[in-house]
Amino acid sequence: MVLALLARLTAPPTQTLRTLRPTSSTVSFTVSTRPVPTTLAAKLRYYVGLLTRLLLGVCAVFALWVKWRISYGQPTDVLLWLLGGPQTAALLKGTGNVGWQYVGPGAIVVLLLVLRRGHTEESLTLLRDLGVQTSSSASTFLQPPSSRFIPTSDIQDIFIHEAFRGFEVRFYLAIVVKGEEDIVVVFPSLLPRRAMLEEVWRGARKCLWENGGGGRGGEGGGGGGRMKEKAGIGM
Repeated sequence: MVLALLARLTAPPTQTLRTLRPTSSTVSFTVSTRPVPTTLAAKLRYYVGLLTRLLLGVCAVFALWVKWRISYGQPTDVLLWLLGGPQTAALLKGTGNVGWQYVGPGAIVVLLLVLRRGHTEESLTLLRDLGVQTSSSASTFLQPPSSRFIPTSDIQDIFIHEAFRGFEVRFYLAIVVKGEEDIVVVFPSLLPRRAMLEEVWRGARKCLWENGGGGRGGEGGGGGGRMKEKAGIGM
C-alpha cells in the first residue's frame, strides 16, 4: 500500500491532447496536464478547489485593504455596517494590531499560491502557407505564455526523434529551421509519449504540405545523433 501511494505521488501527471481545426487550413494541437474531471465526484472536487482558491484570494486582498485603511486612519464604519456583529469589530481590531511585516508578506504568499497555475499547457498551431506557432504556458495566470512564430518558408523539416534523458529514452517532435544551428523542440517541457507525437506529426505535415511540397524527411528521418545534441531537452 505504501509503495502504491509513493508510485502515485511520484508518477508524472497525465497528459491529454486536444486538437482544434477551426478552418481547413488551420489546426492547433494542445498538450496539457490539466486533469479532466469525468465523474461527478471529480467535478465536485474541481469546482470546490476553484471556489477555495477564489475565497483565499478575496480574503488576502480584503486583509490588505483593511490594514491599509486602519494604518492611514480611514474609517471602517462601512465594514461594520455591511458585516455587523462583534466578530467583525474584533477582526478589524486584530488586523490593526498585526504589523505590516506579517500582513503584507502573508497576503502576497497567499495570492501567489492562488494565482499559480497548477498545470502546464503547450501548443503547436499550424497555418498553411503562413507558418507555425509554438506556445508554452507560464507558471502563473498573470504571466503571458511564451510563444514563437516560424514562417513556412523557414521550415525545412518536421520529424520525430528519440534521445536519452537520464536513463530513459524520450521521443520529441522537432522543427528544423533554415539558417539556425539548433532545432526547435515542440512541447519541450512535457515531451509527450510517442503515440501523441505521431498524431501531431501527421497532422502538421498534412496541414503544411498537403499538396506535396516541402519536407524532406519522415518520422525519425535525418539528423541522427547530431540532432540529439541540438535538441536541448536536458539529455
